[in-house]
Amino acid sequence: MAFVTWFKRNVVVIAGLLTLAYLLLPNVVVTVFSFNRPKGRFNYQWQEFSTDAWRDPCGVSGLCESLGLSLQIAFWATLGATLLGTMIAFALVRYRFRARGAVNSLIFLPMAMPEVVMAASLLTLFLNMGAELGFWTVLIAHIMFCLSFVVVAVKARVMSMDPRLEQAAQDLYAGPVQTFLRVTLPIAAPGIAAGALLAFALSFDDFIITNFNAGSTVTFPMFVWGAAQRGTPVQINVIGTAMFVVAVALVLVSMAVGNRRKRQKA
Repeated sequence: MAFVTWFKRNVVVIAGLLTLAYLLLPNVVVTVFSFNRPKGRFNYQWQEFSTDAWRDPCGVSGLCESLGLSLQIAFWATLGATLLGTMIAFALVRYRFRARGAVNSLIFLPMAMPEVVMAASLLTLFLNMGAELGFWTVLIAHIMFCLSFVVVAVKARVMSMDPRLEQAAQDLYAGPVQTFLRVTLPIAAPGIAAGALLAFALSFDDFIITNFNAGSTVTFPMFVWGAAQRGTPVQINVIGTAMFVVAVALVLVSMAVGNRRKRQKA
């Protein structure tokens, strides 16, 4: 009886932990097989423990080059989408203009549209413009499909802002620029950061849109897909594990900094 009572009280927590474990299971498999030494070309069966791949993560030709290219595209796509998306979000929330409702509706189209449709549409656009497929077409395409996610994240934050804070700053003789930098931007910063992180993850991970518009350019997802046709080198697991660890470390550091600031304010 006591167990049933305890289970009812903690059923939501248990369900959340089981869901989290299910989501993290692929990451655990990738991490484990990054220490494998396969006998054939495919790293699908455990053979024996080895750290050879960790000692030489760039041992496969073209892997680190494609990784660097993906990071470069993701960085610039995040920067462009964040700047444009933040301005669009502020415009949609703070200003009234014609077709504002239509723009609000159109913002969601790239999020709802299948990626293969958007990829084919962008390819048609670039071909009609006579653009050479490569780095710049991929970058433009990534900015376009990341833009909607940034707008939605920033818009939600801006809508929750109290306009009286900005009015108070103006009453204290703060100019428009000073009010924006000292009041508006710090309040909107969590939404902007969330949109930027989401844009970076989407850009780095994208395969379909990139594959249509890359030409001879090879990003990390395209390299992984191509390698899977011939064999899966262990170094791919190493890179995936390293990026997962870095992402988790950044989240933990941000949580620690946030908790420290809360204790200081208290």
